[in-house]
Amino acid sequence: MHVFGNYSHYYNLLYKDKDYAGEAEYIRRLISCHRPGAETVLDLGCGTGRHDLLLAGMGYTVSGVDQSEEMLAVASAHDSVCRFHHGDIRSVRLEEKFDVVVSLFHVMSYQVNTEDLRAALTTAEAHLNPNGIFIFDFWYGPAVLTDRPVVRVKRLEDEAIAVTRIAEPVMFPNDNCVDVNYQVFIRSKAGGQTEELCETHRMRYLFRPEIDLLLKESGLKIVEIAEWLTGKKPGFDTWGVYCVVRR
Repeated sequence: MHVFGNYSHYYNLLYKDKDYAGEAEYIRRLISCHRPGAETVLDLGCGTGRHDLLLAGMGYTVSGVDQSEEMLAVASAHDSVCRFHHGDIRSVRLEEKFDVVVSLFHVMSYQVNTEDLRAALTTAEAHLNPNGIFIFDFWYGPAVLTDRPVVRVKRLEDEAIAVTRIAEPVMFPNDNCVDVNYQVFIRSKAGGQTEELCETHRMRYLFRPEIDLLLKESGLKIVEIAEWLTGKKPGFDTWGVYCVVRR
């Protein structure tokens, strides 16, 4: 293992300014509106489980799935309430149904080809109870093409490490994808050593007509689509959009 570990070990530091509590409350309101009385939630692509712990604190019985064993180890270390499962959201089958399935933090935009996206949507449908709902967010194509991604630098630290992350995007317009090339520097405050890590996240931006088509193929339909956290109608300035869909 590297001196400072890998992505999962500083993931929560990188996103310490992310409003997990506000997002979990927004999800709760969507559930109350579209599936009142819901008791069980499945999170596809749960990462380190921070949304899940908050949802469990609201009274839901929550399960999470992620393909990163390291992310799940972090989640399990901080959360003994939720159940976490190792698996690929394109193919995992837990042999149980849920009132609500969620997939947050643009997990669906990580499904960069149509077969992967179709498979992930089919997984969501396969785990829904009758009248269950699926909530997911994604990069919205009209906004990505209008307000194109640019180089960004993020700096954060805690008592042990200081992290600098540089994100350099490369767009592939014929694939509706963006490669976000990350260069991450992690410095130990105790010893002064610095580790550099590089990784590329390919993200797909999506458009309403293709979402409608793929959902229909999976036996799902949209009941609400809006800007994440605001409820604003999607448009040229709404990068982050969510859908609430029903069987």
